[in-house]
Amino acid sequence: MTQANDPDWPSEWTPEEVEEMLRRFEAAEPEPRFELNWTNPFTLLVALVLAARAHDSKVNEVTKKLFAEADTPQKMLALGEEALAERIHSLPFYRNKAKNIIRLSEALVKEHGGEVPNDVDALTALPGVGRKTAQILRNVAFGEPVFGVDTHILRVANRTGLAPGRTPEEVEAKLERVIPERWRRKALRWLILHGRYVCTARKPNCGDCIINDLCKWEEKAVG
Repeated sequence: MTQANDPDWPSEWTPEEVEEMLRRFEAAEPEPRFELNWTNPFTLLVALVLAARAHDSKVNEVTKKLFAEADTPQKMLALGEEALAERIHSLPFYRNKAKNIIRLSEALVKEHGGEVPNDVDALTALPGVGRKTAQILRNVAFGEPVFGVDTHILRVANRTGLAPGRTPEEVEAKLERVIPERWRRKALRWLILHGRYVCTARKPNCGDCIINDLCKWEEKAVG
């Protein structure tokens, strides 16, 4: 499918430009990192819950000790809400996060045999888990070709014209049309990293952007 024979093509980029962007990202970082530390789907789920309005580096400091002690729902329940709150008290909203992690651990044990499901509806039914968290977990932990749209991806998709949309759900739907399936797992990480380190909110670093010439942002700085 090309842009020419798809009048509803949801991007300001041509399919060829999208492919070129992905080739450049791959050349620059063939195996894009995911910056939260995790050892299994449960620890990734907990890390994602803890990362809400918190820096990944700070979350990693907290989870290094936490996951050595509780890396399964059963162990987290044995730890208990108060002890968990003590261990994550340096993070924003730690009491609410502790409550949700204990509640989602209970749900995983009772409803899923202690396993994290690879299903967006089952995941979003867990306390404290929204669609973004569910989709990022499915991509990173299970290798699913899906997008979870965080603030970085939302900004990059809109600013560059790659997949403009008012809501994360709208951007997610457009990205799944614009990004070929074979690229989607890595593309999630590339776009997050690009938004975090290059296409930043306050002062995007257009001079060091490897897709500057493809970007449709009218205010971009060249050179």
